[in-house]
Amino acid sequence: MNEPLAVREAPASYLVGLASQRVRPGYKQTEVGVIPVDWEVKPIKAVCKLINGRGFKPFEWLKTGLPIIRIQNLNGSDDFNFYQGAYDKKLEVEYGQLLFAWSGSRGTSFGPHVWTGHRGLLNYHTWKVQVYESEIDKGFFLYALRQLTSFIEDNAHGASALVHTQKWEMEGFEFPLPPTKAEQEAIAEALSDTDALIESLEQLIAKKRHFKQGAMQELLTGKKRLPGFNGEWEVKRLGDVAEIVMGQSPSSSNYNEKGLGLPLIQGNADIANRKTISRIFTTEITKRGKCGDILMSVRAPVGEISRAVFDVCLGRGVCAVRYSNDFMYHYLISQEPSWAKLSKGSTFDSVNSADVKALEVCLPSDVEEQTAIATILFDMDTEIAALETRLTKTRELKQGMMHNLLTGKIRLV
Repeated sequence: MNEPLAVREAPASYLVGLASQRVRPGYKQTEVGVIPVDWEVKPIKAVCKLINGRGFKPFEWLKTGLPIIRIQNLNGSDDFNFYQGAYDKKLEVEYGQLLFAWSGSRGTSFGPHVWTGHRGLLNYHTWKVQVYESEIDKGFFLYALRQLTSFIEDNAHGASALVHTQKWEMEGFEFPLPPTKAEQEAIAEALSDTDALIESLEQLIAKKRHFKQGAMQELLTGKKRLPGFNGEWEVKRLGDVAEIVMGQSPSSSNYNEKGLGLPLIQGNADIANRKTISRIFTTEITKRGKCGDILMSVRAPVGEISRAVFDVCLGRGVCAVRYSNDFMYHYLISQEPSWAKLSKGSTFDSVNSADVKALEVCLPSDVEEQTAIATILFDMDTEIAALETRLTKTRELKQGMMHNLLTGKIRLV
């Protein structure tokens, strides 16, 4: 079991790379880097009080009462334990309360959270952040804490997924603070608007994926026919309608990372977003995969589908499926959950050439109908990919905005 990691000493600055910046007019050099001359540097303890939760014991857990807010609940889990005994009022958490998980998973639970559930009691490993609203805007402080969280995670010792910080460390961290509530609120509003855009894109992508899943279930089974098509569907063996090329791994002595030869595709490690990636190259080309080939994993797990986006060397863990149009690519994706039944049940699951060729596929006898179905699903994939690209760029934009706005490099008022 990995032990949680901590930042051992609370540094004066958590704004990486600012100390060496050249000071321009209207700015000053401070222990947290270069900031506007009218901004202040304050420690966390000057703007809030950190109140730790209580370690509720298993024998205290009940089915009714006040919910105990644990780390998992900060990430949206609705699996609660409940408590009915006496408690300190400071443990109460209401809707909208700012919390900070001081021990949790890197990139997910560790760091600040705004509670959006019902009234509950705070469990151990999380602080209730009681903000001194006369000193700082709560919205601005949330983003300052998120910036601090990134620093703590980046500087935690080792590679464990768990990170923690101690109360004295947290209280000692310093951050730059705009002089007026108006400027703090303007910064918080700009970042909040970007968060709202990110959330709306995430929801839209989820909706589009759900819609595509429904379209696949109807179009790839013949439950819904496209206008102008009424021909029969046929059940065929994959080996009778497509060319199958089983992979064969080259000698590891021919591997390289210099781009010599072809990328070696052996399994899921060489796939991202259903597309091949260049990780390891080989100069010994045992079995060549062509750009556009459908790739299917044939070893643990069996039946994962992807696409070769450039010529590759097919390793032992994959095979290439070559078909006349894109219908088969989408059809095989729709059948992924069922491929596992082909496994031999050995310690290392795998299927051979005969198994792959014997796979039964159901498809329209009219090739034009196959192409029409594939075109609709391709257009859906293209729309989703464009939204995902926009989401990635928006997240990158937000990171730049946080750095520039929270250091005063860009002023809004």
